[in-house]
Amino acid sequence: MDSTLSKGLSILETLAGSPSSMGVTELAKSLELTKSNTFRLLQSLSVLGYVRQNPDKTYAATLKTWQVGRMLLDNLNLRELAAPEMKYLSKETGEAIYLAVPEGLSVIYIDKRDSSKPIRSWNPVGGSAPLHCVGTGKAILAHQYDELRSQVSGGLTRHTELTITNLTDLDADVQETLRRGYAYDKGEFRDRILSVGAAICLPNGKPIAALGVSLPNVNMPDKGIDWLGSLVAHAATSVAGKVAKT
Repeated sequence: MDSTLSKGLSILETLAGSPSSMGVTELAKSLELTKSNTFRLLQSLSVLGYVRQNPDKTYAATLKTWQVGRMLLDNLNLRELAAPEMKYLSKETGEAIYLAVPEGLSVIYIDKRDSSKPIRSWNPVGGSAPLHCVGTGKAILAHQYDELRSQVSGGLTRHTELTITNLTDLDADVQETLRRGYAYDKGEFRDRILSVGAAICLPNGKPIAALGVSLPNVNMPDKGIDWLGSLVAHAATSVAGKVAKT
């Protein structure tokens, strides 16, 4: 592996995962590089548009990394890959089915299938919701929690009486999500609207999207939340398998 390329990517990944900007000395110490080498690599990354220098001489990653990631998602054509699984979930549950991707500390709904029931949940394609309080968002958050925990800690906004608003409770919720294989929103974003979600991950474990089922609490099936969760988790795993082959 090219040493310069490897070091440059390590700097970029460190800055992208940091909740605050970092100075040359801090970066060099963190990555066990010399200050002069770190400075040269930062200058190259800045010229390429991946890093910016702040007035206080610290450095931060720009959105160009995110833009590259979004182009990758577009090329994967997630809507097409997930369409059979969304159709299956819709048929099995009769509820609203969503395909969501992360954007900052939120999820954006990029595709959906409407509920066939008279009392239903509804969100538009292009709509958004915070990561910490909907099924799709919580599923993505759980698989990227080490990176996002510090970032989300200051944005645990309350939307209903059930919204998780402190890190201790969120830590426990994330562990439970990972244990059972799906996330559960008990009405944390909208009153009496429940949702379950499961992450669609790359082979390296990075979540790139999530599938979710959303329903009013009065529509909870007799089979229970674990039945819904297992359906969604299986569907998300199926989509992830197709993503890995593209």
